[in-house]
Amino acid sequence: MKGVVISVFVVFAMVQFMVNPGQAAVSCDQVNECLASCIPYLTSGAGNPTAQCCGGVGRLQKIAQTSEDKQAACNCVKQAAARIPAIKEDAASSLPAKCNVQINYPISKNTNCQE
Repeated sequence: MKGVVISVFVVFAMVQFMVNPGQAAVSCDQVNECLASCIPYLTSGAGNPTAQCCGGVGRLQKIAQTSEDKQAACNCVKQAAARIPAIKEDAASSLPAKCNVQINYPISKNTNCQE
């Protein structure tokens, strides 16, 4: 009986922590939160991004670790950029470098996230 109870708890714990393979764990809400403080820089293109903005870019890089996460984050960035027509493409594409953060997809409304 004790073994059955332990097995049930182990299975329950596994179910609670499982993520479906091939399904991204990054949501657009997370991506939007990470980049929200960058909007003034992205729309003006002037100066440098704020420390808060760069912190968000760093968080974005940390939450998007798997290929699926990176593709999901890329699509979210692309959608967000498309909603804000005043974004300066040069500022967007240079944002990760200006924040000294390497992400494997450009911040742009024209990005092909399937590559």
